[in-house]
Amino acid sequence: MPTVPAAPRSSGTTRWARAGRDRFSNVDVVTLRELPRWPFAAMFVLFPLWWLLGPGEALWIVLAGIMLLYLLRRGHIEAPRGFGIWLLFLLWMVFSVVGIDTSGRLIGFLYRALLYLAVTVIFLYVYNARSTLSTRYVAGVLTGFWLVVVAGGYLGVFFPILAIHTPFGLLLPEWISSNDLVQEMVVRRTTQYNPDGWLKLDPRPSAPFLYTNGWGNAYSMLLPIVIGYLVEVRRERRFWWLLLAIPVSFVPAFLTLNRGMFIGLGVALVYVAARSIARGNLRVILALGALLLVVAGAFATFPIAERLSDRVETSSTTQDRAGLYEETFERTLESPLFGFGAPRPSEKAGVPSAGTQGQLWMVMFSQGFPGVLFFVGWFVWAFLRSFHVRDPIRLACNTVLLVIIVEATYYGIMTAGIAVAMIAAALTMRPDPKPGDQDLRTAQELGYTGAKVAAVPRSQH
Repeated sequence: MPTVPAAPRSSGTTRWARAGRDRFSNVDVVTLRELPRWPFAAMFVLFPLWWLLGPGEALWIVLAGIMLLYLLRRGHIEAPRGFGIWLLFLLWMVFSVVGIDTSGRLIGFLYRALLYLAVTVIFLYVYNARSTLSTRYVAGVLTGFWLVVVAGGYLGVFFPILAIHTPFGLLLPEWISSNDLVQEMVVRRTTQYNPDGWLKLDPRPSAPFLYTNGWGNAYSMLLPIVIGYLVEVRRERRFWWLLLAIPVSFVPAFLTLNRGMFIGLGVALVYVAARSIARGNLRVILALGALLLVVAGAFATFPIAERLSDRVETSSTTQDRAGLYEETFERTLESPLFGFGAPRPSEKAGVPSAGTQGQLWMVMFSQGFPGVLFFVGWFVWAFLRSFHVRDPIRLACNTVLLVIIVEATYYGIMTAGIAVAMIAAALTMRPDPKPGDQDLRTAQELGYTGAKVAAVPRSQH
């Protein structure tokens, strides 16, 4: 086997590769060490376990750390053009720590910072693991996660006042477990419901997330990918089970009374329909028409419109949000460059903290105007960069990027929503796969100069 010069070392990490010669192009090539599937699959397929144990999405930080070790061991990490926009946001997020004024807010800042870093690693892992994390496989895993979300919704429907005291709470010191956010994590509930609240609202499914809005955000962002995956497996038996699962999922979805979820799904439907009409794709147009009929039938069967109307009449959330957004913008003007690092209590009584009720507003208040510009700019760039895709799964991912831009204005999308969006961006932005692609790269492309490359067996999966 011909030798290939060794790669330069970066940050103390050796690039291990298998040396060889491409019989078609007659150039020296290397096969990069494959990135295993299991850390990615464990994040989503085993999510019910992480929820029952207590950490939930927080355990994704640990799994992202494992992904990072695999990436560093592999040595050659690629990123798409424009990724620097997201890196600028991360840098600005770190600088915004100067606005933190209490130890409690510092804990929240560090937790969110780790989550931002975790989704960054997830993006890079999916972008680089082209030979193991195929587009179809990733969509299949996310479809499994969607089924978990639907099952959690039904758990809230049948057991609305169920509370589970998790083992996670027994391991934490009191000064951490006394934090409000941590308290919600160590005692898992199936619905967002307060029987002692002054507003007598019915329980709204939230499992396996903390809040109903988190459920609605995850559901609305995963459903386009599920539909794209359905097209991919249309000749397989699983197609019929998944097709049946979509109308079945409408029950907990409707009972969440999530207006933002309905808006996000409406935007997705209109966007895909407009693209299909422009390209004359009759099959997709007919499929969307059938989906609309099912939704209309569900609205006619269940008192959804009536319950939504009752919620609007008995709740002042719309007015409260408008006032809170105005306060958030005005207070950000006091620290426009780096923000305040974290949300702070509102100056109005009985209103949530400034910098909440929407990821855009949280980033604006916490990281200032440059921070929110970088944050939104990254997703806008990813959406525009992937506008050309046409295959069903990646078109669904492109749609997801549009949905997150819309929903970030009124939903907190940490962590499931932003993780799904970063995965969608990775799938749409990475190079098109080639038949039999084993992640071969030429030695010249990778910058190899000098002596031999050690031949290392690729990891087995």
